[in-house]
Amino acid sequence: MRDRTRYLYLAVIVAVVAGIAIGLVWPDVGKELKPLGTGFVALIKMMISPIIFCTIVLGVGSVTKAAKVGKVGGLALGYFIAMSTVALVIGLVVGNMLDPGAGLQLTDAAKESAAAEAAKGGEASTTDFLLGIIPTTLVSAFTEGQVLQTLLVALLAGFALQAMGTKATPVLNGIGHIQRLVFRILAMIMWAAPVGAFGAIAAVVGSTGVKALQSLAVIMIGFYATCLLFVGLVLGPMLWLVARINLWSLLRYLGREFLLILSTSSSESALPRLIAKMEHLGVSRPVVGITVPTGYSFNLDGTAIYLTMATLFIASATGAPLGVGEQISLLLFMVIASKGAAGVTGAGLATLAGGLQSHRPELVDGVGLIVGIDRFMSEARALTNFAGNAVATVLVGTWTREFDRERALDVLEGRAPFDEATLLDEDEHTPDKPGSRTPDMQPVS
Repeated sequence: MRDRTRYLYLAVIVAVVAGIAIGLVWPDVGKELKPLGTGFVALIKMMISPIIFCTIVLGVGSVTKAAKVGKVGGLALGYFIAMSTVALVIGLVVGNMLDPGAGLQLTDAAKESAAAEAAKGGEASTTDFLLGIIPTTLVSAFTEGQVLQTLLVALLAGFALQAMGTKATPVLNGIGHIQRLVFRILAMIMWAAPVGAFGAIAAVVGSTGVKALQSLAVIMIGFYATCLLFVGLVLGPMLWLVARINLWSLLRYLGREFLLILSTSSSESALPRLIAKMEHLGVSRPVVGITVPTGYSFNLDGTAIYLTMATLFIASATGAPLGVGEQISLLLFMVIASKGAAGVTGAGLATLAGGLQSHRPELVDGVGLIVGIDRFMSEARALTNFAGNAVATVLVGTWTREFDRERALDVLEGRAPFDEATLLDEDEHTPDKPGSRTPDMQPVS
């Protein structure tokens, strides 16, 4: 069957170009189009909780041994911590080498913007974050849109279904049908992507313009280059050494998701599609269901690089450079404080301001220097976070022997195309069909 959705993503590209043009030529009109982008992202976020719930419950509830779920979660968290540390080190090294903040001056308007961001970022503590994982009621996690709360409820439901044994089969079948319905709705929502991309880009360009980018080009270029360095020289070799999968083939497979993130500046907009595509690639459902949602809160490679470089930039620009010890302690605090905010546009800026407010209050005013370009930097953050989570899912699947490499090669080489109409494999529960998988699958090779 001919893939009609390729025209959809061509339309997204055209919409992005048109949005940039509108923002530059008629900036006031561009600003007024912001609700189009906001509305589209809100539609996607509406689907995230039910998709995560169905995926995790089906995965965990179908696994016969609870220890397997713990093994997947433990490996994933260990990997996330290691990669965040590597990202921090790379950001520190490049930031100290570039020293991009030298020569900039702080204006009163920038100070006011910084104060507003500090107010947003300084309210939550580590204890608040941990208690915030527990929802008010069993169903409030779905209504409040909190990824970690949904993850907790889904894990509890999955373990409960495990304990029920064969009596859980009707419930699992019912949730399986609900999952198909949810993914079908998501496929329908995706047809609004060109409109959302047009409004989001027009608003950003209309608000920021070109002048704000010129004086701050060094840190922007340096940040994008550092993210590319991390993806190409850290994630790429890891993926090849562990899973024998080519990074660029995987990124090409996820090309439509990267375009969606680029146009909305939110990696959360592509989370449901990443879950569907990782399952289609050959990673088992339990691994996908645990690694992807958890990674969106704990695997923040792009955010770690951003926080390091932005902090060094501000310290240099305000004439108050940080010592090595101060850099490390402040940035570790920020990475911890940023958990759970990976998919939210602007959350990185609030985390940066809140971290500076608690450790070096005299530097908070400097946040105003990058308010104008934060949206453009948030795109690189989101793209890097997304790439990191895709690679992490394959790696964890390989380590736990829950990754079908032959299936993955078929998918990446185009022999098993992804079904854009349903976002699900129609034959996934039929063992004698190519590409079929069950939650307790073993690798082919």
